[in-house]
Amino acid sequence: MSLITDKQVVLDLHAADRTAATRALAETLVAEGRVTDLEGFLDDVRKREEQMATGLPGGIAIPHCRSAHVTEPSLVFGRSREGIDWGSEDGPATLVFLIAAPEGGGEDHLKILAMLARKLMRAEFKESLRNAATPAEVVQIVRSEVEQ
Repeated sequence: MSLITDKQVVLDLHAADRTAATRALAETLVAEGRVTDLEGFLDDVRKREEQMATGLPGGIAIPHCRSAHVTEPSLVFGRSREGIDWGSEDGPATLVFLIAAPEGGGEDHLKILAMLARKLMRAEFKESLRNAATPAEVVQIVRSEVEQ
């Protein structure tokens, strides 16, 4: 099964803070049957964020965790016009990727994280995500660039 589907894309993410944004993105995973316990999963993400904020330079955030509440490796994409403070020194995140990996899933989420981080260094990749008009377009971009 694919890491990301159309239903795991939120093109108009409105959230007051990273907690609300993470909840909105995680709810898509619950709806898709990829997360079995929303509150338990959010607690795992929060614990990971407490270790180190996952905001990156350039308006990007990649919250991620391994969790017993995740049924399969998954990726959710959210785009925020206003930006959300994710702890990056250069300002709020407008592109947010939530990576969810099963607790016993080995290093899968680290491979996804590494591939995504490499692609996000390319301006054209970020720009294509900022300009995507539909969830299907985002899925196609992510699948072609990250799921290789």
